[in-house]
Amino acid sequence: MPRSLSEQLLRQVPLLRADQDLGSAARAVVSAGLPALPVVGDDERYAGIFGERELITAAFPGYLRELHSAAFVSHAAEEGIELRDCAHEPVADHMNTEHVDVGSDVSDARIAEIFLHHRVLIVPVVDDGRVRGVITRADFFKAVADRLRGGDPGS
Repeated sequence: MPRSLSEQLLRQVPLLRADQDLGSAARAVVSAGLPALPVVGDDERYAGIFGERELITAAFPGYLRELHSAAFVSHAAEEGIELRDCAHEPVADHMNTEHVDVGSDVSDARIAEIFLHHRVLIVPVVDDGRVRGVITRADFFKAVADRLRGGDPGS
């Protein structure tokens, strides 16, 4: 019987620290080539996620989050919207603390359900509060597509 997709797709990733500044955290996310990375606290235990969505939320004025659409904002009006200088703010102030994580014994069905029902691009695999790695939606999609066409996931 083939190993579960989640076992094959577990990726070791750098961890961000809750007290790390947004500038260095953003560089780490970009360097990792992932949309987000797990965040750990002083105790090295999983605390949340920080990535693309969280940085964009931190950098743009808060009122943009309240809009249902910014389609009415013309290019000329956009010149009045400045990015916030948030590079030195701590990750803890902006990370997503909704714990959408799984244990290492997770089923493929549970991973699929998470990607279907939550707006996440990575799922941290956490055992006893410690991050073991992540499963990305992109990797999961590729593995499912490979299985459907009879290929070997991960090849």
